[in-house]
Amino acid sequence: MVASANPDKAAEIAAILGSAFDLVARPADVADVVEDAPTLAGNARLKAVAIGRATGMAAVADDTGLEVAALGGAPGVRSARYGGEHASYDENVDKLLAELDRVGAHTPAERRAQFRTVALVWYPDGREVEAEGVVKGVIAGERRGSGGFGYDPVFVPDGDDGGPGSLSFGEMSPEDKHAISHRGRAFRALATLLV
Repeated sequence: MVASANPDKAAEIAAILGSAFDLVARPADVADVVEDAPTLAGNARLKAVAIGRATGMAAVADDTGLEVAALGGAPGVRSARYGGEHASYDENVDKLLAELDRVGAHTPAERRAQFRTVALVWYPDGREVEAEGVVKGVIAGERRGSGGFGYDPVFVPDGDDGGPGSLSFGEMSPEDKHAISHRGRAFRALATLLV
C-alpha cells in the first residue's frame, strides 16, 4: 500500500519502482496522517504505520526535506509546509527564494542545498525496513522548467564534476530526474533491501 496522499509523490514512487512490486493506491476514505515528527524518518514512519494499520497491509511511505545551508538546513522536515500549513508548491518556492534573498545568498556557493528522502516500509507484524537517498545541488535564482513538482523548478542537482549541473529537476525528463534524484536513490536502495 502506498501511504502517500500526494498524487505526484505516489506517481513518482510507482515510476521509480516500476513492475518490481505490486503497489496499491491508498484508499481515498483513509484519514490524513498528521506529520508532526521532528525528523523525516519519523514522518515516514507515522504515515506507513497509520496506513498499514488502517488497511491491514504492508505500507510504504517516505518523507522528503530540502535542506538549504544558508538557511540553517531549512525548510528541512517542514518543506511541504514551508510557506504555511496548506501552502501550494508555488507558495513554498516563493518563500524559499525570498528567504535566500533576505539572507543575501546570491551566488551558487551561497545557495548550496540538498534533497534528502527517507523511504520506509512497515509490516503488520511491526517490522520496518528503511533507506535514505540524498542529492546535492544549488537553488536557482528563478524557476526553470515546468516538470516535476514542489521545489523541482529551482533545484539544480550537481553535475558529474561536483559543481551545479545545467538543468533543474523541473527541466529534466521524469526518467532523467528519477535516475539521480533523492527519491529515486532512496526507493532503489529500499528495493534492494526488500528482495
